[in-house]
Amino acid sequence: MARFMVRPLVGTGVRPNHITTLRLLTGVVACGLLALGTRGGDIWGGIWWVVSAFLDRADGELARIGNMQSRKGHLYDYYCDVLINSLFFLGVGFGQRHSFLGEWSIPLGIITFLAMIACCWWSEVYEQISGPGVRTFNGGFGFHLDDALYLLGPFAWLGWLAPILGLASVCTSLMALVIAVRLLMLMRRVRAAQTP
Repeated sequence: MARFMVRPLVGTGVRPNHITTLRLLTGVVACGLLALGTRGGDIWGGIWWVVSAFLDRADGELARIGNMQSRKGHLYDYYCDVLINSLFFLGVGFGQRHSFLGEWSIPLGIITFLAMIACCWWSEVYEQISGPGVRTFNGGFGFHLDDALYLLGPFAWLGWLAPILGLASVCTSLMALVIAVRLLMLMRRVRAAQTP
């Protein structure tokens, strides 16, 4: 759908970085609304989140079909994604302080925020050391892990953010631990291979 929507933009002067910037802005708005902790904030935050997730897919599609891919553009998109996806849980942590999580929601939001950043950072280092074509996580059956981001908007509308935050704090922390172990093992193998 993103490819269909951005195809008319090819040759118009609209660049993938323009869409990435719009994704960044809509993501910040979504996270700010979710941090309010109100029903209206969750509804509108979820709407803006879905828009932001769509724009996240649209910038890459425009870059591919318009032959506008660049290393700088990729990095800008990547770091915006890391920031916004991590901020989502920080915003939810503040917003869910009146839920059953109570005073635990903000620390859980901070833990998830930091674990998400660690996962992305250590994954990037792992892939750089491993060489071209190696991915820390691959999708399957036509889906990628980023596709799950679309579900966060409906979760906000359904009032499921508190349990999602609790689950995310555990899962992202475990994932960060797994990536850290894989990275340390890879670095040990590389050092061993370089030792005469």
